[in-house]
Amino acid sequence: MNTDQAFDLLKDAGVTESSNIQTVRRWLREGKIKYEGGNGKRKTGYILDDTDQAFDLLKDAGITESSSIQIVRRWLREGKVKYGGNGKSNTGYIIDDKSSRLAINDILDQNKDEIIHRLKLKIQAQDKQIEGIEELNETAKKILIQQRDMYKKEVVILKNEKSELQNETKDLLKENIELRNELIKVKANIGDNYNYGSTAQSNDYSEKLGLSKMASYKELLAEYKGLLKITHPDHNGNAKVFHYIKTDFDSFRNSNKGK
Repeated sequence: MNTDQAFDLLKDAGVTESSNIQTVRRWLREGKIKYEGGNGKRKTGYILDDTDQAFDLLKDAGITESSSIQIVRRWLREGKVKYGGNGKSNTGYIIDDKSSRLAINDILDQNKDEIIHRLKLKIQAQDKQIEGIEELNETAKKILIQQRDMYKKEVVILKNEKSELQNETKDLLKENIELRNELIKVKANIGDNYNYGSTAQSNDYSEKLGLSKMASYKELLAEYKGLLKITHPDHNGNAKVFHYIKTDFDSFRNSNKGK
């Protein structure tokens, strides 16, 4: 390769004119290119014998590896470089320490493999992300199902409690009716007007018993005993009515101690 070809190649590779001149001068000193010589054309029509020679030239000129790949590919298409050879230059150009370089197609294959590898890694990462999202969804689904079941149980419990309250209310109403009936029965049996509802509000025991205000202690005592006998549970009386009359009777006796 002569100086004209070297200038043209470096210029075509994007090397600045000043760097181009310095590089060509150094190659002349090192014997890597010829000064002019002949008509500047090779019998084969190629400027460089093989791709190894092209890579070494660009590397020595300071071109990056990625740019070198693009440039050598273009030179191959344009017929400036002959693909093949044994990896050594016939012009005496010095090659780096490697025994040979990969051909352009091999480099491209490597790039394709690297791209495929990166794509596979991305796919794996996306798959893991999807798995994580699916796990979160499953967890959220389980939590929602648990909450739903819990709410259903609470609804059942509330319904049962409501039913129990309704039953208790019915029982209380029934018991209240029974108490009223018992009072009516007591009044009918003793023939008086015992004021059951005033047990805790009044100390006028004669009024409660429906007796005259002039009734004596003995008369009041006899009426209370008669009521207690009728309402006593042992005589089929109502226990609650008995309790209220007994409480009232005890109060009556305490208030009349010493008489």
